[in-house]
Amino acid sequence: MDNIGNKVVIVTGASSGIGEAIVRKLAADGAIVVLAARRKDRLEKIAGDINASGGKALYYTVDVTVEKQVRELVDDVVARLGRVDVMVGNAGLMAQAPLSSLKVDEWDRMIDINIKGVLYGVAAVWPVFEKQQSGHFINISSVAGIKVAAGTGTVYSATKYAVRALSEGIRVESAGKFRSTVIYPGYVESELMYGSSDEKTREAVIAGYAKYAIPAASVANAVAYAISQPADTAINEIVIRPTSQEF
Repeated sequence: MDNIGNKVVIVTGASSGIGEAIVRKLAADGAIVVLAARRKDRLEKIAGDINASGGKALYYTVDVTVEKQVRELVDDVVARLGRVDVMVGNAGLMAQAPLSSLKVDEWDRMIDINIKGVLYGVAAVWPVFEKQQSGHFINISSVAGIKVAAGTGTVYSATKYAVRALSEGIRVESAGKFRSTVIYPGYVESELMYGSSDEKTREAVIAGYAKYAIPAASVANAVAYAISQPADTAINEIVIRPTSQEF
């Protein structure tokens, strides 16, 4: 697609689901994709597929909750490729449960991945974008960042509302220099459905995905659309739901 070819795009959470779909789509459109996640075997397989089919991909084993690892990832990409054009903050955890179950450890983990993980990416790439005087932040929130699922999704929603606020703050603070896009997926095929330790909630979530979920490629196409716009045009927000999802 126009304006995607040869752009250097870092994608966190790239070992499965939405992240995997994004790197495969952008590589097919000519981007140089950088995969970041914890599962080396999955990253190696996906990057290998892309390179074998004529695309360009690098991969890094990274835990987005460790700021040093994210910073070193970005530094190494710049050293090897000379720039970063797009940072996609996609890594996430959806550990849904009633607030009253007081799963504090899971709250902490979601805050670390869903909020800090995105912030660490911003902190690592912002100076690069400043030097280039160009760049694009794309953050994956959720429909839960627009509407709270009563009874099970309060803390998850809180983290995804935070991603929404962060993305809007990036837009305001970087106006005229960088672009900011936040995407709110509804039921989309991913491993997020398995994140809940609360058995009743987990069963309900999996049933919801079985009923509604659309392919992760739907989000990848939206990411490609946002990147492909001319430099003077920013697609700031995209909501993607299955046509049959009524909430």
